[in-house]
Amino acid sequence: MKLKIKITGPKVHEVGYRYFLMSNAIDMGLKGFHARNRTSEKGPEVITLVEGDEETIADFKKLVETQKPEHSQVSSIAFEDYDGDIMKTESYAQICSAIQLNKAIPVLLEIRDNTKNTLEEIKGLREDIQPGYGMTLRQVQSDIRAIKERLGMI
Repeated sequence: MKLKIKITGPKVHEVGYRYFLMSNAIDMGLKGFHARNRTSEKGPEVITLVEGDEETIADFKKLVETQKPEHSQVSSIAFEDYDGDIMKTESYAQICSAIQLNKAIPVLLEIRDNTKNTLEEIKGLREDIQPGYGMTLRQVQSDIRAIKERLGMI
């Protein structure tokens, strides 16, 4: 059995809706799954295609009607029979993983660059403040305070 689902609402994109649906499709053992974001005259939509046995499709339909991602806002949900091809669920999951990695790479590179800059800044601070043997607790506390001030922590 195959089913097409249209989920429409002001907040159905950028809230993890496709991943929410996919993880449930995997959990339920649906044979086929595909979801995509679309904007129609009604507004933002998530179009989902599912394939499986009648009982599993009924369970998935019930889930779609009763559950949604935390930050989503849904106006309507429409179901209709579908007779076209549907991608295998595991193939869709692989594509989603590649998409998420593609989104994550720039963020990870920025974190790496910021970490390098912070480490260089800390190295510079450590050269300015050289603790030596025989320093008093007051001197160490003063050095720590100076480092915190330079880092903007005070």
